[in-house]
This record gives sequence, C-alpha cells and structure tokens, in this order.
Amino acid sequence: MNKTSPRNPESPSFYDPNAAAGFFRSAGKERTVAMGTTIFSESSKGMPLLLMPSRIYLLLQGEVEIVARGEPIVTLGAGEIFGEMASLGQMPRSASAVARSDCRVIGLDDAQFQTALGKDPGFALMLLSIMAARLRETLARLDGPVEGWREAAALDKQSLGDLAQVVGPAARFRHEAGKIIMREGQRGVALYVVLEGRVAMRIGDTVVEKAGPGGIFGELSLVDRIPRLATAVAETGCVLLAVSRHMFLYLVKRSPKFGAALLRAVGERAAFMASQRPSSRAKAA
Repeated sequence: MNKTSPRNPESPSFYDPNAAAGFFRSAGKERTVAMGTTIFSESSKGMPLLLMPSRIYLLLQGEVEIVARGEPIVTLGAGEIFGEMASLGQMPRSASAVARSDCRVIGLDDAQFQTALGKDPGFALMLLSIMAARLRETLARLDGPVEGWREAAALDKQSLGDLAQVVGPAARFRHEAGKIIMREGQRGVALYVVLEGRVAMRIGDTVVEKAGPGGIFGELSLVDRIPRLATAVAETGCVLLAVSRHMFLYLVKRSPKFGAALLRAVGERAAFMASQRPSSRAKAA
C-alpha cells in the first residue's frame, strides 16, 4: 500500500476526508491506539486490534506506518484510510500497520461497513478512487511479469439478473472468441459484466485475471478517468453488459449492493497484485 494524497490534482479523486469521518462514525466508535501498537499484521486475514474482527480503518489523529516484510512503505496521517484491501477482498494482509504515535482510529468490521454503506452508498465511490490509485501504484512497482492469474470476483445470480434488468437489453453485446473488448492504455467509457462465456484480462502479454458469468472488469477507468490498466479479450464466445459511466455513477450512489460488489472486486484484485511484489515472491519461495 502506498500513500496517495486524496488532493493530488494529477489523480482525480472523489475522496473527501470529512465525508469519510462521517461515514466511519455512522457505524463505528473511536478508539485510542498507543504508540508502538500493531493494529494488524501482515499475512493474516487482519488479526485485528484488540481481537476484534477484520477491519478497514480511518486514522483520525496521529501517524500509522505501513510495513511489508520488515520494510517501511509509507507513513499515513490523519484523514487517511488503510487496511481496505484485505478487509474488502477477504484476503491475507499484504502489510502490517503500526502506530508511530498515539493515535485515534475508527475500525469497521464487515457488518458495520455494510451498515454504513447502506446509509451512504455513494461513499463506495470515494473508496474506489483510493483503491484505484493504490492498485495503479502497485502495478507501477512491479519489475517483472505477473505470476499466474486469478478468477475475478462475480456478482451472484440474483444481483446479475437485477443489474441486467436495470441496464436494459440495449446494453447487451455479443462477442466472438478472440475479440478484443478493451485495450490497455485506452480511455475507458464503460465497465463490463459477463452474462455468458469467459473473458481474459492481460497486462502486456500476461493473463492476470479471468472473468466468467457475473465477473466485473473495466471499472477503474470510470473511477479515476485514467487509461485502462489491462486488455480484455473474449476467451470464448460471450455476452456482456456494457455499463456507461453515467449509469455506473447512478448505480454506485443508489445501490449499496452494487457498490459493495465493486469494492470486493477491486479489493481482491489489489491484494493479488500486491502479492506479486518481488519480495513477496522471494518469501513465498
């Protein structure tokens, strides 16, 4: 996880620290963390502060250092969110978080986060903007090809059917096997949801992710308006839903379930990419 300023003009963001504080306070309570406390540990599923369930955190006061394999990565300040990749992606932590000073934090477990999102669905857009920036930075630090690929997070059958009904039949497109659906480096105008068939995502010549029915891809360019990270190719004949940016913003702001699905998809993807750092590979070997 790298530090990303929510006010960086070169990386358009929906993030508002005051809105984040309101979101976290709507479902969680402030806690004081003493200097030197390990808030969560690397390679756990978020062995959490004071033995509470896995959480996503907002730092209200103080400084927290993010450490991976004993190496400090970044120091976070007040107003920053951390721990989101493992919490939302339900994957092991890729780093540890240690209080560099006495701190005040709010941590939300999954149930609390879902409660807060039900009250303020639009917050998913702010969090997606942070996660998109961190994922892009993770990819920029990779010095070799990605090893292996992962299965994209998928909407359940009911959610997929509901989305297809809302978006409408005009948004359905059929593609033959081998068809390039989006290209790395292009500006994104839509995200895609697989209704039938399979799609493979490539960075360069390496397949990093595959999506079957319910799988979501192409959402990040709609969040930060930066060129596509990957190329998507129809692995088989497939039917896709193309969701425009206008419809994407409408759905995220009004549907906690849709926002939560996107957060899970991005969280899992970011955690997988973080595991590809050279030091992570050396440790795994």
